[in-house]
Amino acid sequence: MPQIKVTQIRSAIGTKPKQRGNLRALGLGRIGKSRTHEDKPEIRGMIARVPHLVQVEEV
Repeated sequence: MPQIKVTQIRSAIGTKPKQRGNLRALGLGRIGKSRTHEDKPEIRGMIARVPHLVQVEEV
């Protein structure tokens, strides 16, 4: 299965609790931190909730 790399590029300060929860579920917590995930619809849905906070790259 293809992989995607998700990097947090903006702070979660001032965001809604659901958005902070999505960042935590993606394994992110601070600016510059990256995680690699399988490219699944569940992961894409979490990313769609916080597109202004993360950067996505194909691995």
